Amino acid sequence: MPATAIFLVKPDLGPLASRVLNRAAGTVLGALLFAGFAAVLPRPEGLVALVAVTTAAAGAAVPAAERIDAHGQVALPGLINCHTHAPMAALRGLAEDLPTEEWFNDVVWPVESNLTARDVVLGTRLACAEMIRAGVTTFADSYFHMDSVAAVVDRCGMRAQLGQAYFSSQGPAGLEASVEFALRLRDGSGGRITTALAPHAPYTVTDADLAETARLARAHGLPVHLHAAENLDQTHTSLARHGATPIGVLERTGILDTDVLIAHGTGITDADLPLLARAGGRTAVATAPRGYLKFAWPTTTPVRALRDIGIPVGLATDGAASNNSLDVWESMALTSLIQKSTEGDPRWLTSRQALHHATVQSAHAVGLGDAVGRIAPGRRADLILVDLTGPHTQPVHDLAATLVHSARSADVRTTIVDGRVLMRDRELLTVDVPGTVRELGERLPALTDRGHGRRIQEYDT
Repeated sequence: MPATAIFLVKPDLGPLASRVLNRAAGTVLGALLFAGFAAVLPRPEGLVALVAVTTAAAGAAVPAAERIDAHGQVALPGLINCHTHAPMAALRGLAEDLPTEEWFNDVVWPVESNLTARDVVLGTRLACAEMIRAGVTTFADSYFHMDSVAAVVDRCGMRAQLGQAYFSSQGPAGLEASVEFALRLRDGSGGRITTALAPHAPYTVTDADLAETARLARAHGLPVHLHAAENLDQTHTSLARHGATPIGVLERTGILDTDVLIAHGTGITDADLPLLARAGGRTAVATAPRGYLKFAWPTTTPVRALRDIGIPVGLATDGAASNNSLDVWESMALTSLIQKSTEGDPRWLTSRQALHHATVQSAHAVGLGDAVGRIAPGRRADLILVDLTGPHTQPVHDLAATLVHSARSADVRTTIVDGRVLMRDRELLTVDVPGTVRELGERLPALTDRGHGRRIQEYDT
């Protein structure tokens, strides 16, 4: 008897039709069809395969050791959080209603001077639990003590692109540690962990260090993940101090000739667009709109302008210390609504486009465009099942609109990564949340102490 599982959705959702998802030898295989049933054939190593069948009975005939009834649910590619700082879940709600400079200098950077590897483990566990429950299967992260983050990712079963963040104030050791981590951990956990070099930002990393980062990225075939042009203040300050915008700094230091993921970009100007358009590497931007609203930044990521020059924009949440949640469903809805308002065009950033940003474009942004982001033959089996039977999601006139503007993260019933079920029927299978919360609570007084007068860095842009 093969070690398989069948997930069946009956054809009672109109155009949603039916899905059968099959797991063989620890591998979930999936299909999302718009007519008839789908049966799934076993493929090795976590890859998706599918074949059409004509009836539910035929689907039921596929050999399976386990069957999960997903009646009334829709199968989607796992969502991707393109920019976050998972350990900062431990700082959720600590720095509220503050402008950016005070948020960094008075709270977050003093507290981060207290961080231990154990704090990072506990914060990452909370973040991964939250993301798994929200149907996020992949995230891109840059932070400190990244070996601890990698250990949690390995154990909980998620997919992640990880980078050891560094500042130039650390001296040569910062960049050296980022490179060492990236080379040692890449393709780890059976390929679920990829890595990047992670200079913090042009305002905390010198041009010389950025240039060396670009050289090393090209030499080792590594991508780069950093913050740049986070807001207009940073752009104006960079022009005054360096004679170039943050994007201009990335160009002249060679970062734009690497495969680079730029976080935020709300300070990207019209003059930056030609620089991004001629970038020599794979360039993408991650947008996390909730935090921009919270900080009262006057602009948002110019998604339409970036689309027009062929730059993919992935969806993100940033860390929970600024965003409070790691809910990509919320990022989808906010991105669609804010872009409509910013552009003055209700036809722009439709629900279908928002889903595309959360899956296909996000996959490209983290360098996994050929592996995840779609349910298709040969893709990795990163899938979620979303319940659409609730009163807030009925009736379903427009599937994409229902998913983006009506569904919630709590509607995700099952989350699967690389063929492994991480959550089944809302039950987390790979993270001990109560134990994590208890231990973190005991550590919070030491973690959040700011009486020492230290901070890891100075924000002055």
